[in-house]
Amino acid sequence: MTTGVPSENLESWNGTTYGYNTSPATRRKRTYRAFGSEELDKAIARSQEYLLSIYNQDQGLWVAELEANTTLTSEYVYFMHYMGTVDELRQRKMVHYLKETQLAQGAWNIHYDGPGDLSTTLEAYCAMRLAGEDPSARHMARARDFIIAHGGIENARVFTKIFFGLLGVYPWERCPALPPELMLLPEGFPLNIYEMSSWARCTVVPLLILWHHKPTIEAPEGFNLNELEIMGSPGGNGHGKTSNGNGWESFFYTADSVLKRYEKKPLPWTRKKALKLAEQWILDRQDPTGEWGGIMPAMMNSVMALKCLGYPLEHPAVRKGMEAIYRFTIEDRKSLRLQSCVSPVWDTANTSLALLESDLSPSHPAIEQAADWLWTKQTTRKGDWAIKNPDAAPGGWSFEFANEFYPDTDDTLAVLTALKLSGSDAKHPEDWYRGLQWLLSMQSTNGGWAAFDVDNDKEIWNRIPFADHKSMLDPPTSDLTGRILEFLGGLGYGTDFEPARKAIAFLESEQEADGSWFGRWGINYLYGTWCTLCGLCSIGYDMQSPRIRRAVTWLKSGQKEDGGWGEPCASYDNPINKDKGSSTASQTSWALMGLVAAGEANSEAVKHGVGYLLRSQNKKGSWDEKEFTGTGFPSFFYIRYHMYRDYFPLMALARYAKALNGDKG
Repeated sequence: MTTGVPSENLESWNGTTYGYNTSPATRRKRTYRAFGSEELDKAIARSQEYLLSIYNQDQGLWVAELEANTTLTSEYVYFMHYMGTVDELRQRKMVHYLKETQLAQGAWNIHYDGPGDLSTTLEAYCAMRLAGEDPSARHMARARDFIIAHGGIENARVFTKIFFGLLGVYPWERCPALPPELMLLPEGFPLNIYEMSSWARCTVVPLLILWHHKPTIEAPEGFNLNELEIMGSPGGNGHGKTSNGNGWESFFYTADSVLKRYEKKPLPWTRKKALKLAEQWILDRQDPTGEWGGIMPAMMNSVMALKCLGYPLEHPAVRKGMEAIYRFTIEDRKSLRLQSCVSPVWDTANTSLALLESDLSPSHPAIEQAADWLWTKQTTRKGDWAIKNPDAAPGGWSFEFANEFYPDTDDTLAVLTALKLSGSDAKHPEDWYRGLQWLLSMQSTNGGWAAFDVDNDKEIWNRIPFADHKSMLDPPTSDLTGRILEFLGGLGYGTDFEPARKAIAFLESEQEADGSWFGRWGINYLYGTWCTLCGLCSIGYDMQSPRIRRAVTWLKSGQKEDGGWGEPCASYDNPINKDKGSSTASQTSWALMGLVAAGEANSEAVKHGVGYLLRSQNKKGSWDEKEFTGTGFPSFFYIRYHMYRDYFPLMALARYAKALNGDKG
């Protein structure tokens, strides 16, 4: 089997690049200094010490902020006004945060160093107006100028229009139709709710109730947004554009018009039944801790929908939901911002992996306690994934503290790997095996893996007028498929394993002409190419094959003069931007791990890349990184995982050191 190590070490190499097949005893032995790289050893040690210093000993986990753009904070202002629970101090803190993040041009963006974004700016402006900001103030005037210059509300995204509907300053009827009767469509019908992604489903079902009731916020007396010229386009259809008269787009625009006419006089018995189904669906999917789906849009929409249905603030579902939303805030003396999600399972599993791969003892208290905590997060009941995968037993892990209904494949493989490396799988072998079986059962028909569902790829959902963010689906992706192959290869499976064979065929079909792979959950081609190369190497793929060499050439071609790699969020908008980003620690680490997997540990590119990480490590043992390198929805929503700059560089340095050494563990 060809492996990701220098050719001179092949005879002593056991075919495993990442240590997944090794015993704790072998991993305890540090071997880096034997290569004459004292600086590398010190960097690894500093990184380990830093990660251990930020370990939450009380809870037994690692977790850091999951930073996104300002829209969720703006929407939290709307939410408080809608629920009648405005806290003036917290509202002022949110306004302060919005002022701090405003760009010089007056707009707000969706990621670090990005251009102004119309929808994000509209929501921030309106949140501050609702909070009492003077529209004649300089920061408000600059924002308003940007909004009007970019076409105003009619050019905004659908979710922004819906929040303007809540404000009572934009007609609900001009938003794309969301009839509650959607709940009545049977499983198997192309547009039933289980054919949309889990995150869309959790967000849309409560919106069906809001669409029916079309509520408005009790805004302060005299509140209006006339200065934005919102109603300057009376013929607007709420889509921000007109139909081009072709294909599916024309069909759905026509259907939207028909549904809006139906909305004026819906059939009473069907509407009543649909609303009842939506209500019960929401109640059934609330976690005991109050969350819905672990994501903020679903949580706020669900609480607002329950209020529409007459649920009082004291009702347990409403009260727990509001408490859960509060827990997602990051607050300090001056400001308050809202996270879209929280990532304790993801951060804990990946930090554990980085520490273990860099030879921290599995018996270290932090590793043992983290493994014990991860065991408590295994899901034990069937969630929405079982609609299309009914025969599988539950056993996956989710991203958050609590999300029993929506485990995902990425967290599951990360946790299973961490538990295996730490030796904790031996404590609960049946539960570990159940997790493996659940993961295997989630393979889609085309051979790839998606995040939350099987075969969630009906493109028709991304054609409806509501889906202007084009993220209504959860199709199989190269990055997830590659990561799962890496995990399976670490367990000893090879290319003759049927799920692996199908996955390899999927990855081969997904490779871009330049040799790279698209990355859905990290930015972007660097992320996808890293995951794929590591997966193919681990499973025993020929790493000297032409397609692997093309990927290597592509990775090397994107290296910066400083030795690092960086890819901007704009590569999702146009692949021509692939190599136009500044070097970042996380993306450099991905490139390095991909090259090491492809047998390039001794190459000049890898040496320069490692040099970049060593030079840029700060005194704490971490790395500085302001860029957003995580992906929520390509082109629309990006994430800055605050620990990506910590555990991925440690992984990369450890794998580089092991590959140079030809370490069998």
